[in-house]
Order: sequence, then structure tokens, then C-alpha cells
Amino acid sequence: MSQVEQANGASTAAERVTFSPSAASAVDALLGPVDADLARRYPGDPGTRQPVHTVYVPADAFAADTVADWGRQALAALDTHAATPAELAEALGVPADELITEVHARVRAKLEREPIEDLRVDFEDGYGPRPDEEEDAEAVRVARLVVRAVADGTAPPYIGVRIKCMEAAVRARGIRTLELFLGTLLAEGGELPAGLVLTLPKVTYPEQVTALVVLLRDFEQRAGLPQGRIGFEIQIETTQAILGPDGRATVALMIEAAEGRATGLHYGTFDYSASCGVSAAYQSMDHPVADHAKAVMQVAAAGTGVRLSDGSTNVIPTGPREQVFAAWNLHHGLVRRSLARAYYQGWDMHPAHLPTRYAAVYAFYREGLAAAAARLAAYVAKAGGDVMDEPATAKALSGYLLRGLDCGAVDLAEVTALTGLDRAQLDALSGR
Repeated sequence: MSQVEQANGASTAAERVTFSPSAASAVDALLGPVDADLARRYPGDPGTRQPVHTVYVPADAFAADTVADWGRQALAALDTHAATPAELAEALGVPADELITEVHARVRAKLEREPIEDLRVDFEDGYGPRPDEEEDAEAVRVARLVVRAVADGTAPPYIGVRIKCMEAAVRARGIRTLELFLGTLLAEGGELPAGLVLTLPKVTYPEQVTALVVLLRDFEQRAGLPQGRIGFEIQIETTQAILGPDGRATVALMIEAAEGRATGLHYGTFDYSASCGVSAAYQSMDHPVADHAKAVMQVAAAGTGVRLSDGSTNVIPTGPREQVFAAWNLHHGLVRRSLARAYYQGWDMHPAHLPTRYAAVYAFYREGLAAAAARLAAYVAKAGGDVMDEPATAKALSGYLLRGLDCGAVDLAEVTALTGLDRAQLDALSGR
């Protein structure tokens, strides 16, 4: 009898050793709190649409026709400098092919239909210090315009305000503006807008996030709103937000301090670069200090359901054709760079940035549509193919297609034709 046969015989003759019930119970008792903590801290993607950009408008410049006016200005820039796909291709330095023809048509349609996806009315740097009576009146006026826009369907999908920060010099002013804005929204609208977004700037300590949580919890209780109804973005503009005095990644502590209310981390290009000592000529979204900060933000936010947003360029596409093309080429390249690094949102500072924002976003999703759809279809069919994908990759593939659908880069009919999947199936695969 061979050694293998002897070993097999011994294993069948003797009783197999098993884990005791008490050991399994001990494991459950040990890991039960961990399971709960994982579910609380890392709930995954919230399953909602993420806007591709945020437009900041100073409070005193915000008007009933702001969104429409930005759309008109963006279309005028497109028609003046890139009325044809070939001209847009020249501006962006890309081939004048079928892809740019599709992108050009979709960009024009987007600017006509929904030029702004997320609008932030700014009471901070873009607004500056004003007499209290003036900012009080402005906060009420802005809230009334938001209520009206939501009611008549002219509001973008997401809209809200950026208040002044929680530092001592401006804290009371920021709180007062928030109080007036939220109170007027509720009093005159009857409810808070579904797409309401608040932004807390220049956060340096987690306690400043906690302070906003305290205020919002109090407002919800007094207004009879569900606890947790009002969320907010945390703007990462200071070095202390990335690395604390004890050497820890402060941004992770800020997410925890938000107690589930944090909806996004927004990188502030110019404030953060300046705080690192970068000279004005080199402050940019692609500077090494920006890449480091955003990498820390990305890891801290992973799995938490908190979305990331890149910053902006301050190079404005105005002036003669050559100057516009240079600014468009720069902006287009920066947006593409962000998308490749999984920063699916950014800031736009001028209406003429919108054509290149959507051109970059639409090309990103359209050029990868066929390959992503084929890989996802093969995964669902268990057909293999050139790449053996795992569930995590299938989640990423379906998420990619859903982002393209949400912003208008691709249509559901073409995605379904390529994958055989409907929207509900894509949502399920992505974990939404």
C-alpha cells in the first residue's frame, strides 16, 4: 500500500476534528462589533447621481436667470470659437474623428438643456466681508430665489450655499447666514429642496465639522425634520485638513466627525497650494502638492460614501481665438487628468469653461463605452474574453456606465444594446 493510500485510509478511519460551537460563538462575539463598525463607517456608494462639476457664483451676483445665463454664455463661446466638430478638435488638440462629432453634438445639447449640474451660491471668498444687514438680506433673497427655481423647474439638480468658515473671526457671521438661508427655504418652500447642498470651507480641525453637525441637528429638531436630513461638503483647503499636528490624516477624522452627514470632500486648489508655499504661477490642480492632498482624500473617503471633487483652473477662456484655444486646451487636459484619477467632479469658474468640461467628460465615457460594455456583458454571461474580471471590476464597469448615463454622455438604449442590461441591473451590479 502506498503512502497516499495509507494516509487516505487513516483519515477515513479516524473521526475528523471540527471547530467547537463555542469557538464559532466566540468568533461571532469578537467580530460582531467590527461588523457593525464596518457597516457604519463604510456603507459604500450612496447610489445617487454625482454631478460632474460645481459652479460657484458670488451671492450678490446670483439671480433668477443665473443658470440660463451661464448656458447662453457657454453656447455663445462654443458658437464663436468652435461651431463645428473640427474647430473643437483643433481647440482641444484631439483628432477630428467620429468621437469628437458625437461629443460636439452632445455638448451643445447639454448646454441648451442643463448647463449647470451643481450650483453653489458663495457667501465666502467670492462674496467677502459685508455689513451684517447686507449679508442678512442677501441670505434671505438667495433662499427665496432657490425656492422659486425649484418650484418652476429651473433649478439645477443640486444647489446650495457656501458659508463662511468656523474660525473665530467669521464664525458668527457664517452661522447667521446659514440660519437665515435654511429658515427661509423651509418657511417659504414648505420643505428643503431634494438637491440641497451646503459647503463648509477652510476646515482645519474635526471639531469645526462637529460644530456644524451640532447646528444642523438643532435645526432639524426644531423644524421637525428627520435627523440627518441635512448633509454638507467639507472643503479641503488647508494643510491641517490633510495632516494633523499628531501626524494623523485629519481628513479621515473629519469624515468621522460629520456623523454620516458628509457628502463630499472638495479640494481647494489655490488656498491649499498657497498654504504649502507654492507661488502663484505654479498653483494648479496637477501640482505635486495637489496630487498628494487628493490621494490622501481619496483613501480616507474610500468606501464611506463621501464623494470627491477636484478643484479648478483660474485660466479663463476669453479674448482672441488663440487665447481661448489655449485656455480650453489646458482646462480639457486637467479635467481628463482628474477623470483618469477617479475625481469625477470639479469646479468651473466661468461659463466658457462649460464647453470643455462637458467635452472632456463626454469623450471620457464615450470612448470607453464599447470596451466597458463588452467586458461587463462577458462577466454577466461568464463568457470570459480577453480579460478575466472579478466582481469588484464588474462593479467599477457598471459604475462607469452609470456615470456616463447620469451626465448625458451615453444613452440607456445604447448601453442596453451593448450589455443586455437595464438600468436596475446596472444599479445592482454597481452596488447602488
